Amino acid sequence: MDDIAAFNPEPGRAETLEPGLRRVLAPNPSAMTFRGTNTYMLGQGRVAVIDPGPDLPAHLHAILDALNPGEEISHILVTHSHVDHSALAPALAQATGAPVLGFGDSTAGQRPALAALSGIGGGEGIDHDFRPDICLADGDSVQGDGWAVSALWTPGHMCNHLSFAWNDAMFTGDHVMGWATSMVSPPDGDLNAFMTSLARLSGRGDRVFYPAHGAPVDAPQTRLDGLIAHRRGREAQILAALASGPASASTLAARIYTDVDPRLLPAATRNVLAHLIDLAERNIAAPQGALTLESTFALA
Repeated sequence: MDDIAAFNPEPGRAETLEPGLRRVLAPNPSAMTFRGTNTYMLGQGRVAVIDPGPDLPAHLHAILDALNPGEEISHILVTHSHVDHSALAPALAQATGAPVLGFGDSTAGQRPALAALSGIGGGEGIDHDFRPDICLADGDSVQGDGWAVSALWTPGHMCNHLSFAWNDAMFTGDHVMGWATSMVSPPDGDLNAFMTSLARLSGRGDRVFYPAHGAPVDAPQTRLDGLIAHRRGREAQILAALASGPASASTLAARIYTDVDPRLLPAATRNVLAHLIDLAERNIAAPQGALTLESTFALA
């Protein structure tokens, strides 16, 4: 389902997407979450929940109400610790007794070079209290009642981001979505890692991606190719703008993102900053002075 406008499921109502997979949409629509967070319920009998979503009592009740008679939740899998994905995990775990599984806390997997940066902002929507009961390493498998998934560490949007492979489908969290590109906001976001993770998913041959926001991505390879090209195009725009003279991330965002809602310019600025940091690490551009959110960058 690739028609963005047509994706408008009813929040709180469980929908069967294919045998063994249900989706319950959380009631948290916004400019950054689209219609809301997709909570997936995998299997029958002893069920895995993928991305429990925001800490909303109505959504907790909707997930529990989606269970068929005799079913129970055995695992709670979290792609990453932004509050619209992980914040409901403690309440759901308390209600069901199921363990919470994820890559690690909100700093897990962060590169020291990014962790050392100060004065660049970031941290939007992070669930600082997130602590999984079980930490999953890249390649770990989790099995349940008639289902099994493999964890793939796909950092970039956030350092502790996991995707989950199930048969020939992939739950991609916020890493790959059909309705929008992902925000990469350093220091918790990492553009170099984001591109590496896209390349890792590219060519796997998955039949479908199930993102945490928006409709299923029915042509994964086409979407991956488009996202890679999009990021390379943004880099080219930034380099072209810097060729005219030094500029800050906010100045570049205002020049480049001319077709976006002005309310989204702060997010666009974060994406540009991620590109500038990546260019600096590759010695293509450099900040003039100490790196801060408003640093002026120039071509190296």
